[in-house]
Amino acid sequence: MKKIFTLLLFTSCLELYAQSFVAPAPKLDLKAYILIEPQTGTVIAEYNSDLHVEPASMTKIMTGYVVADQIGNDLINLNDSVLISEKAWRMGGSKMFIEAGKRVSVEDLLKGVIIQSGNDASVALAEYSGGTEEGFVDLMNAYAQSLGMNNTAFVNSTGLPAEGHYSSAKDLAYLTSNFINKFPEIYNLYKEKSFEFNSIKQLNRNKLLWRDDSSDGVKTGHTESAGYCLVGSAKRGGMRLITVVAGSSSDKKRFDDTQRLLEYGFRFFSTQEVLKKDQVYKTVKVWGGQKSEAGLGVTANQILTLPRVDFKDLQINYIYKNNIQAPIKKGDVIGSIEIISNDTPVLVTDLVALDEVEAKGFFGRLWSKFILWIMSLFGG
Repeated sequence: MKKIFTLLLFTSCLELYAQSFVAPAPKLDLKAYILIEPQTGTVIAEYNSDLHVEPASMTKIMTGYVVADQIGNDLINLNDSVLISEKAWRMGGSKMFIEAGKRVSVEDLLKGVIIQSGNDASVALAEYSGGTEEGFVDLMNAYAQSLGMNNTAFVNSTGLPAEGHYSSAKDLAYLTSNFINKFPEIYNLYKEKSFEFNSIKQLNRNKLLWRDDSSDGVKTGHTESAGYCLVGSAKRGGMRLITVVAGSSSDKKRFDDTQRLLEYGFRFFSTQEVLKKDQVYKTVKVWGGQKSEAGLGVTANQILTLPRVDFKDLQINYIYKNNIQAPIKKGDVIGSIEIISNDTPVLVTDLVALDEVEAKGFFGRLWSKFILWIMSLFGG
């Protein structure tokens, strides 16, 4: 037998208002887009998010990610001096304006990639980190595979048009989420509004940094075939949102559409802690133990991203077996706990013992088993 206990966390004052509605996500004229909350991985809005699209300079997020990981693993250092090759110097498109034969620090090259979107800086870092750009691209694809980016394949480190070079809105969103979580110090470069190198000062192409104080990244992209693209991120209070828009028809429109998605997410959705680590949520009887009860809870804080109105009527179910018997160790899984919103489970996690209960001696355990046997005869 299993017992299921239901507790209404929040109740509506009037049944008439039990059901609330959330405004639909904005409809945007784009090839693809996505809006996610990265802490929970919740997709708030999307359209063609798995579609293969040309990432253009959004590719450089992976370029920066690989370099950041190599720095974190002490394979390279921000202070390392990189000899600039002729190939890097000759790169077309957006440039940092490095010069062949001269040396530039990894830190400055990273700023050139992140702030100035320099194709020359991307190739210089790729050659330094991977031996050749081709070797670095192999690393990029290996990282993409490890991150579950199943709709992504890279051919170069810059995002310049190339056959077989593609990604998806969803993959780029989750790449950005991983970048923010794993390498926050390097990610901070994305909010820098300008960078001066070789007496040339260039502004960050992400105009959201000037429009919205909560915006702190991430990366623009544009080619004639890809259209205007943008990975954006903003944080308000304790909630962060990440957007990807691909295939916009103009520079202005990509920023307008990104801002519409961000405003929609922050206005109608919320991220909240619903279960707290080591808090007793249920107390159960223990048979044959030196203590008669044990507290149950969760081993990690549990958070949810939901429409704001849905947090009013959450329910919590505790599911565990009857007749729990000692010994019990702290952390033993006793059952499960699920959070219900609008009759749908939105979170399910283990319900664990927060107390250790040692077993009684032989005769104590025998007596408990006898009582349980008697109870079973009467359907207990």
